[in-house]
This record gives sequence, C-alpha cells and structure tokens, in this order.
Amino acid sequence: MPVIMNTHQQLKEYYGKLLQSSSDLKTNACACGEDAAPLPIRRIIKDIHPEIIDRFYGCGSPIPPLLDGCTVLDLGCGTGRDAYIIAKLVGKSGKVIGVDMTDEQLEVARRHIDWQTDRFGYSKPNMEFHQGYIEDLAESGIADNSVDVVISNCVINLSPDKPSVFREIFRVLKPGGELYFSDVFADRRIPVALKDDPILRGECLSGAMYIEDFRRLLREIGCADYRVVNKTAITIDNDEVRSKIGMVNFWSITVRAFKLAEMEDICEDFGQVAAYRGSIPGHPHYFDLDDHHRFFTGKRMPVCGNTASMLQNTRFSNHFIVEGDRSVHFGPFACAPATSKAASADSPLGGACC
Repeated sequence: MPVIMNTHQQLKEYYGKLLQSSSDLKTNACACGEDAAPLPIRRIIKDIHPEIIDRFYGCGSPIPPLLDGCTVLDLGCGTGRDAYIIAKLVGKSGKVIGVDMTDEQLEVARRHIDWQTDRFGYSKPNMEFHQGYIEDLAESGIADNSVDVVISNCVINLSPDKPSVFREIFRVLKPGGELYFSDVFADRRIPVALKDDPILRGECLSGAMYIEDFRRLLREIGCADYRVVNKTAITIDNDEVRSKIGMVNFWSITVRAFKLAEMEDICEDFGQVAAYRGSIPGHPHYFDLDDHHRFFTGKRMPVCGNTASMLQNTRFSNHFIVEGDRSVHFGPFACAPATSKAASADSPLGGACC
C-alpha cells in the first residue's frame, strides 16, 4: 500500500503541477492529438472548450461506435476531453461518468460542465466527474453491472495495481458490456530499476504492460479473448528518456474486450456464419470489429465462437445476422491477422478471420 500511495502522489504532482499543457510532455507516448481521432470525432472536438483540449494527454482515440443512450465510464478522465466527446455521442438519454485522482485536472473538467451542456444543446448535464482511484471504483460509487462501456486513454499504464483496475472494470460492466481503451504497451517487462522513475512513469513508459502479461492478466480475471483494434509504434525523441529506456519497444494499442460468459482462450470452429447489416452509423459499407475482422455489408463470413458471441450478445446484436450455434464443434478456427489477408476497403476478396 505505501508503494501504491507513493506512485499516486508522484502522478498527482506530475499531471497536476508539473504539466500545464500537452506541450510540457517530454515524449509523444501520451501526446497523441486531434489527428489520432476519426473525422466525426474531430468535428465534436471543435465543440470542446480550448482549455480542456490544451491539457489533454492521450495516446489514441478510444471512442467506439453505438453509444447512443449508453452509460459510459471514463477511467482517468483528466480534464474531460474524451468524456465530453462521449457526452455528445450518448445523447440526452445517456450518461458519462469520469473518474480521476488529480484535483487540478478535475477542476478544469468540472468548471466547463455548464458551458459544454449549453454547447451541446442539452437542458441539463449528462456528465459527472468523481475524484477517485481507478483501482477502487466502489469508492466513487460505481455499482456492479451498471456500465455499458468503459473507456480509458493512456491511463491504465500509470496504475501501480493493474490487476485491481481490470477486476474493477469487469465488476462494473454489465453482461455484454465493453472495455474499449488505448494505452502504451511494451515488447518486454520493464526493468524494476526504472519502474519508479517519476519522469518515465509520468511519460507513460515505465508503467507500460508487457503485452503477454496483459493477456495473462485478462485471462486470470475471466476474460479469455481480447481484440486489438489498431497498433502504432511509439518513437522516443528525447535523448534523456531514450538513454534510460531505449532498449524497450513501445506501441500505442487500442484494445476491445467484452464481459461475456462463453469465451474460450483460442478461436474455436462451430460452423457459424455472420453477416453485417450495414446499419452502424458511420459504417455503411463495412465494419471493423478488430484488426483481423472486417465485415462487409451483406456478405456472409465464417466466424469463430468467440466472435459470434461478441456480435450476438452485446450492443452490436441488432446490426449482425449470426447463423448457427455451438452444438457441433469442428476443431480450432483458422484465424489470421489482417496483414496476411487480401481484404481491404478497395479489395473485398477476403474478410472476417477466414
């Protein structure tokens, strides 16, 4: 507990007092700007107060589709940029909850609630911000099975107790709910001697999870299958930082995982087939579930049991036709990464994970 409290205090100092804007960061690990977001999100960003944007620290754009009417939890919301984007997407009937431990960041987020509410044309706020720790969401009043979607943008790497973070996430998610987050990951375990370096920690590097340890952790808490949506290499241009940790390769990865019961640790073949209806707003021609599942509108595609469950038992269910069940098993499903297939927006010869 003393180690966790010390780490939290270091981070509060770094993000609350040392950093006054994103230009104060020493690396680009937690400094992906507006260009990382798709066009519809960039349009909403133009309606976000400039002070909120100026103190945004993130490494991706963890904003999934189909949020209208949802309750969404933003872990490590900071000044609230992503929370306010989602407040627009969930609409008047939805709700956004932001949790952060840094008072200075939350003060900015809360100060603009009325401004953003008026900007979005709402009669009352649909967002709220809590001071708290992502390792203990119960302290912030987040109940079991109460959240449709959990997002986070380059924050979980900062936590000194990641198992507690993921246990809390899957506690608060509703059955069929989604975790969709962007974070910094590493190709190896970070040397112990570097983990407590305040600059490396604050720059989202020394707390980065080794990707295989992340997989093992999710499996331990009952999530046997997660999906990579996209992955971008991180460069370290600061000589001082590179001299300390330049032996490690880092990526910004956007991940999605669902709270589902029927998930297995490899893709299994039950002869199931899925077809996309083309009905997800903004995705009329195809929808990418992850980096190796592109569903073209109207095209029937073989899917593994896990993918079928992700399409049938989540908020995506009305947008897909899934044929077959798990009554007959045909062995492992032949699944390959997107880079090994011919499928693309311009060449619809491949598709899904077949």
